[in-house]
Amino acid sequence: MLMLALVLAAINLRPGITSFAPLIERIADELALSRGLISLTTALPVLCMGLLAPLAPRLALRFGLERTITVCLGMILGALLLRLLGHASAVLIGSAVLLGAGIAVAGPLLSGFIKRYFVGHIGRVVGWYSFSMAIGGAGGAVLTAPTVALLGDDWTYGLAIWALPAAVALVLWARLPNVRETAQEGAEAGGLPWREPRAWLITGFFAIQAGLFYALTTWLVARYHEAGMSLLRANSLFSLFMLIGLASAYLVPWLAQRFDKRYQLLLACGLSSSLCLGMITFFPTFVPECWALLMGFGLSGSFALSLVLPMYEVKTPLAVSRWTAMMLCAGYSLGCLTPVLAGLGRDLSGTYRLPFLVLTLLALLMCVLAWRLHPRASRSSTP
Repeated sequence: MLMLALVLAAINLRPGITSFAPLIERIADELALSRGLISLTTALPVLCMGLLAPLAPRLALRFGLERTITVCLGMILGALLLRLLGHASAVLIGSAVLLGAGIAVAGPLLSGFIKRYFVGHIGRVVGWYSFSMAIGGAGGAVLTAPTVALLGDDWTYGLAIWALPAAVALVLWARLPNVRETAQEGAEAGGLPWREPRAWLITGFFAIQAGLFYALTTWLVARYHEAGMSLLRANSLFSLFMLIGLASAYLVPWLAQRFDKRYQLLLACGLSSSLCLGMITFFPTFVPECWALLMGFGLSGSFALSLVLPMYEVKTPLAVSRWTAMMLCAGYSLGCLTPVLAGLGRDLSGTYRLPFLVLTLLALLMCVLAWRLHPRASRSSTP
């Protein structure tokens, strides 16, 4: 029951964001919104996920971890239902804020949930956790457009249909017992670890990979289309990028635990993402399937590994929630700027090449942080 609850909650953390990708140009045209403004539908949830993440440990301490997650799922459900009224741009953008608030608090607490109930199987369970998020993200990206076609070509129905899995998850979580934190855990539920250098390294890595993912979620289809591909092929490449993440999200954390090579795999994922973004920037029509596959594998793998890192740094569920909350707070607050700046860059330069060049440079910086995360220095300085 606990594992099923984790999987269902994780599935609902991404479709509300990724479902915009295949429709974003159409929505912008119908609502007469600029690319910079329509990108707020992706950027605002990510910003909320950053700004509100520090509230998660405190809310869990006061109301209980399971009950707080249940309320978050209710917020996600409400936000998705609001999209039935999405022809009003203010409602559409407002739903993005409510969605981000629910995801913001649920994310850190689900990491603490894993630490509490699956402490002996973290690598395998995080694999299922990230795999479930990848399923939700890929589902939103791949299935939304066909759903719109089946539902009378009204894109508000295609966005709101993702309320159904949220409702299923909400029903299950409402049945879970609410476990209060122990006195020891409560004593550790102070502020976030802002003075921990390794917490900042983890946060920096997370911020870049999150920014890259949401920028690609928002603009990858548009970049391929600008390069001369049909919308059908551009959407198929984006679907390939999302679907390969299903395998990577499970496989990479399992490999990291099986061979104890977390930091080497982080670097490999960063290098793969850098190479692929460079190719999409300068040679988008040269074997694009290859680069879509490698990039999906690299970015999904780096996300899954970043979720694991706080669980190996501290011991208790609330301490893990604190480290994860800091990672999500600063990481998403910075990462949310990437799709907006990419959209503004497109508006100003008239082409997606310049924004994608900047994304490539960010991926190279992610490689540097992955290299710095390896604890060689701390071991060599130990007497």
